[in-house]
Amino acid sequence: MTNREEIERRRTFAIISHPDAGKTTLTEKLLLYGGAINQAGSVKGKQSAKHAVSDWMDIEKQRGISVTSSVLQFNYAGKCVNILDTPGHQDFSEDTYRTLMAADSAVMVIDAAKGVEAQTIKLFKVCTLRHIPIFTFINKMDREARDPFELMENIEEILGIKTYPMNWPIGCGKEFKGVFDRNTRKVLAFSSDGRANGVKKVDETEAELGDPALDELLTPYLHQQLVDEIELLDGAAEEFDLDKVLRGELSPVFFGSALTNFGVEPFLENFLRLTPTPLARVDSLTGETVDPCRDEFSAFIFKIQANMDKNHRDRIAFVRICSGQFQRDAEYYHVQSGKKMRLSQPQQLMAQERAIINEAYAGDIIGVFDPGIFSIGDTICDKSMKVEFEGIPTFAPEIFAGVERIDTMKRKQFEKGIMQIAQEGAIQIFHEPYTGVEEIIVGVVGILQLEVLEYRLKNEYGVDVRRRSMPYEVVRWIDNEGINPNDLNLTSDTKWVQDFRGKNLLIFTSEWNIRWALEKNPGLLLSEFSRG
Repeated sequence: MTNREEIERRRTFAIISHPDAGKTTLTEKLLLYGGAINQAGSVKGKQSAKHAVSDWMDIEKQRGISVTSSVLQFNYAGKCVNILDTPGHQDFSEDTYRTLMAADSAVMVIDAAKGVEAQTIKLFKVCTLRHIPIFTFINKMDREARDPFELMENIEEILGIKTYPMNWPIGCGKEFKGVFDRNTRKVLAFSSDGRANGVKKVDETEAELGDPALDELLTPYLHQQLVDEIELLDGAAEEFDLDKVLRGELSPVFFGSALTNFGVEPFLENFLRLTPTPLARVDSLTGETVDPCRDEFSAFIFKIQANMDKNHRDRIAFVRICSGQFQRDAEYYHVQSGKKMRLSQPQQLMAQERAIINEAYAGDIIGVFDPGIFSIGDTICDKSMKVEFEGIPTFAPEIFAGVERIDTMKRKQFEKGIMQIAQEGAIQIFHEPYTGVEEIIVGVVGILQLEVLEYRLKNEYGVDVRRRSMPYEVVRWIDNEGINPNDLNLTSDTKWVQDFRGKNLLIFTSEWNIRWALEKNPGLLLSEFSRG
């Protein structure tokens, strides 16, 4: 295959949802259909002791939640599919934001009983900032669910995106009979084997609307209801427009049940047909797009993960390839450090499993060994190219705590652990200028991240820590150059800190204190996030 053919068969997407909508389960079932795993391990499955493939950290296996993004790849129907499974838990939304920067489209999983939830709204906003296509999978139709028309309206009103149902559910819960495919005009019948975690594929029943055989299959009442609803949909729903889908203005909607495997394969087939080939990224130096099919390799780092392998204290940088072909042992240029380097141990990742690869193409996600020089948002490219992709924004934490080690002899391990976990981006660390690193101020989006920090420092670095909560709630970066924060007129409960890049910040106990600072210091520029 030529480079262009390899690149054009790539499909790279992220799966987003509110916690417990069934996102990791859907990911597992897609892998099952793609032949990447033999038995799907649902996140909370009584029938099997298998844990989900994409949940690899010990703490994830214990709690049944996803706290880090995983990368999974498989081949299906001639396409090479890269799935980025993101943590649904709200405290880890920053990891998700970064992951969405590496995706070309998103699949939004919605619980049929609950509709759009808080976390979905947050993540959806990031997708709209990038104008990437968004596909919707309404999950758990085999349980009691809201009215499908109500669910469509719920998505349109809350998220402000038009919807187009690709299929339509027939009943729900115990009465769930299957879905009607609006394209083929056929019914896909649902049959459960009574077990929660269906691992077999489902049969299609071909029957036209109005066919007497459907009375028997669906019951006369549900058959008539389906005829009426499809007539209403065909008359009133949005027209299908692929251009609008690709611009992120229209979301194709699929109904199904990931746990029982129902509707997963039709969704996968349609999704791969409609979703785009790798998208061109913008070079921030010239403002021009970089064609994914050009020969020269370019990529950016969107995530760093330490200690994926307990036996080797290593750090892996997750790299999204933006153009060309990556070759193992070739020498590339790391833009931020200005150094030429070989990317050692390039790996294809399957959550924690890894395989060394010799080549990869635009659209692929690979893991490379990080000797400690990479940061999130860095660009790596061919030596002949001069390109720099836009940095990935750092979002403002909302919870602050002072963290110090209990054993004073473990200073090295403490500093190494804190720095490595911060470079992964799960926490942000600050310190007061002119003080040592006895106590570090940690900023997080949610309280669970502090628990994960303590757990990882103890288990991966052998350091017990003491944590004290702080009253601060808001952080702002100071954008003015050459300003001395000591000279600012601030309230007594506002603190000046620095991040580990030496940038000045102010942490406040309330929004009111920010207004005070801006009023009392004309010309002061404060921003909510720091761009790389």
